[in-house]
Amino acid sequence: MEKQLPFTGILSDKAEENPDFFNWNRVKLRYCDGASFSGDGADKAAQLEFRGQKIWLAAMEELMSKGMRNANQALLSGCSAGGLASILHCDEFRALFPGSTKVKCLSDAGLFLDATDVSGGHTLRNFYNGVVGLQGVKSTLPRTCTNHLDPTSCFFPENLISSIKTPLFILNAAYDVWQIQESLATPAADPQGHWHECRKNHMKCSASQIQFLQGFRNRMLNVVKDFAKSPQNGLFINSCFAHCHSERQDTWFADNSPVIRNKAVATAVGDWYFNRAAVKAIDCPYPCDKSCHHLVSK
Repeated sequence: MEKQLPFTGILSDKAEENPDFFNWNRVKLRYCDGASFSGDGADKAAQLEFRGQKIWLAAMEELMSKGMRNANQALLSGCSAGGLASILHCDEFRALFPGSTKVKCLSDAGLFLDATDVSGGHTLRNFYNGVVGLQGVKSTLPRTCTNHLDPTSCFFPENLISSIKTPLFILNAAYDVWQIQESLATPAADPQGHWHECRKNHMKCSASQIQFLQGFRNRMLNVVKDFAKSPQNGLFINSCFAHCHSERQDTWFADNSPVIRNKAVATAVGDWYFNRAAVKAIDCPYPCDKSCHHLVSK
């Protein structure tokens, strides 16, 4: 928990860094509950309390009392676990405000897929199953999902995004490096170490490994297909090996930012939020995009 965090990208207060939102009230909500602000359970024997949902509600209550209730427009955004939180809490956030307030949600790098890993297993589903069970997440998940699917499935955005009523923008790298490293090609799923180099640096992937990752991208595009049909929703899926674009200045809005059809992430999100243009931007597959800021792990 750093004492100070730089407000960059979508959080910047400089017009040249954040053209559409620089003069907004910007709040960063600290996250440490481990279930995207959705846990509501306890393991009394182990003296563990999981209170993500109550933390979320307490934070919202405080912000509303500080003046957020008077907002003309609001945007709930987050990156990674926060991107999942902005999906899980989107309609809930909308309900805090009067109908006349313009409210939308942005999920950055939150599109965690229920994907098959390199061994044919389901690493992320198994992990999520543990989180959902341990933290008692079921009671806080959207009923529109839990009334027909198991709670773990309802922690995956692919089973939530089509039933969210509030306008939502999905911003994600098609080759999400967190998912490559923590879901698809974990050391446990790759005991022989065939993916050891590729999982950390896409330049070291073999043709067949790139082919596997193209399958992951195809899966992602399939997941957003129906979601993208709704005119109120927005989409920006670039073909980068990255994770989180909105809070980093170099990937949000800079001279050499990643673009799709010459449009930077900040411009795409602004066009969508203010209804200047419909934004359904899907990049051609790797390696066609030369504007990417690829992440390579040491």
